[in-house]
Amino acid sequence: MTALPLVIRPEHPDDVQAIERLHARAFGPGRFARTAYRLREGAAALPELCFTALVGTYLVGSLRIGPAEAGGRPLLALGPITVDPSFANRGIGCALMQAGLDAARAGGHGLVVLVGDLPYYRRFGFSPVPMGRIVLPGPVDPARFLWLQLADGACEGMVGAVIAARVNPSPSAG
Repeated sequence: MTALPLVIRPEHPDDVQAIERLHARAFGPGRFARTAYRLREGAAALPELCFTALVGTYLVGSLRIGPAEAGGRPLLALGPITVDPSFANRGIGCALMQAGLDAARAGGHGLVVLVGDLPYYRRFGFSPVPMGRIVLPGPVDPARFLWLQLADGACEGMVGAVIAARVNPSPSAG
């Protein structure tokens, strides 16, 4: 963990502008064309699964998790996770991931997907989605499309196109 005086807390409504500035610094203007962003269009993240990282009063990281579904079955879409580039490699992303995944498990959710680097996300238990099981709404390197089963059996029978959900998924199923 980082030696910084780091505070991980739930995202507050007044964090939105700082988070948007953080996304712009970390990902640039091309972020809106990425498949992961396209998946989240029109769907709000779940407030109980969104966290921020602060050093003092400075927002240095953010994690959002939102509802999605595949084949009519609920799941969660993790992302974006963002850490201010000047605070990279200090354990902030790991702390945010742990907070988000712990909250998702505690909320009874079953499956979470993301687009990211397997060497990083493997430490949290993520693995590549098997080819042909579920697909995203745009191009993505199959080695970067990952999932994590939070509850036994959540991956079984999960097939179809992943779309953003407009309503909260049932925690027992998703």
